[in-house]
Formats: sequence, C-alpha cells, structure tokens
Amino acid sequence: MHQEAAAAARCPGTPALSIVVPMLNEAANLPALIAHLSIWRARACEVVLVDGGSDDGSVELARAAGLRVIDSARGRALQMNAGAALCGGEILLFLHADTRLPDAADVAVCHALASPARHWGRFDVRIEGRPAMLRVVAAAMNLRSRLSGIATGDQAIFVRRALFEAVGGFPELALMEDIALSARLRRQWRPVCLRQRVRTCGRRWEQRGVWRTIVLMWRLRWAYWRGVPAERLAEAYK
Repeated sequence: MHQEAAAAARCPGTPALSIVVPMLNEAANLPALIAHLSIWRARACEVVLVDGGSDDGSVELARAAGLRVIDSARGRALQMNAGAALCGGEILLFLHADTRLPDAADVAVCHALASPARHWGRFDVRIEGRPAMLRVVAAAMNLRSRLSGIATGDQAIFVRRALFEAVGGFPELALMEDIALSARLRRQWRPVCLRQRVRTCGRRWEQRGVWRTIVLMWRLRWAYWRGVPAERLAEAYK
C-alpha cells in the first residue's frame, strides 16, 4: 500500500508525534523529502526541519513548500536537539533527510509506546541501492540492533519527550550521536524494535564501495568504544 493511500486512522487519546529532520544542503533531494513530509503533516504530525547553515537554497525551498524550518548551529546532534526543544509533541521521532518512513508509521509508533513500560524504539531499516550486499548489511544492522539495544539514526529513533529530556538529549558529538543517545536510553529502558522498515538511501555505500564502507564503519565504532574523540572519528568518516 502506498503512503498516499494509507488510511488516515489515528490512535485516539495518544500523545502527538513530532518529526524532527536535520538538513544541510538538501536542495537536490528536497522535492522528494517535501512530498514525504507532507504525508505526515496531513496526518496531523508536527514536522520540523532544522537547518545547519545550508547555502544551496534548501531553506527557501522548504519554506516555500509550507514546511517549518528553524536555524541551528551545524552538527546533526545540535540540530536535532534544537528541533526537539521547539516541538510540541509528547513523542519525538528523528528522521534523516534521506530516510523514508513506512505506511502508517505514526500509528505504529503510537502502538509501540502505548504501554507505560515502553519509552523509546526504532524501526528496522532497508538500504536502497543496486548492490545486493546492501540487503545483507541492512539485515545485519537490524539483528545487531535487536540484540544490543543500540539503534542508528538510519532506523528513525523515536522516544517519549520526558525520557529524551531526562537523559539530556543527543550528546553533542560530531559523530556517533545516535549510538551515544541509544546507550543513554538503554540504561533506562530497552527499546521497542519495530519490524516495519524505513527506507534509507544507499548512495554513500555505493560511492565508497559496500565492503569498504562496512570496514570503515566497524573501525569507527570500535574506535568510539575505545574512547577516541568523536571529532577525530568525524574527520576519518569524511
């Protein structure tokens, strides 16, 4: 079922959902992103784009489409924290600009956090691209996340605002902010791991080479757990 044709059913009496999208120079991809975010605005979700200093007209394009855009210091963690601070929903969902939510994702999140014992979670992910190995990479990411309780930003992390604020939001790191937030949240509650899949672009995997990217990401993650500063990791990632 296409999202455009998804039923407009909402969960009555549940907290409002706010979707926070950090962006930086996304003009080329904005038409598709705007179309996607318009679906969730039509379903009464709050949508906030947080710009980190785009100079390609992204802000003007998004605002012309009627989307709310706020300015922030550059850095995904800083941008997502800034967006969260200005959102009104009880549940926050952090969406990368190149990731797309599945049909009725708002209802899925609502049901996932309906129990008082559930406070945060993430979706499974599918990496879109030509190499067949990307399907294996995505399956490994989903399994690892389910076993470890650690989520990546590509999996569209969602969290109750109260818990997000209690743990101090995203650590202001140049890289691995999603891993660091997950670790903070996991110390309080295990995540809900939804089987519905978000779709994320595999462009960076294809550009760098799938195996080369796998090795790079494992090296960076291992270095992070060993205490290497995130700024150094960000330079290596670039």
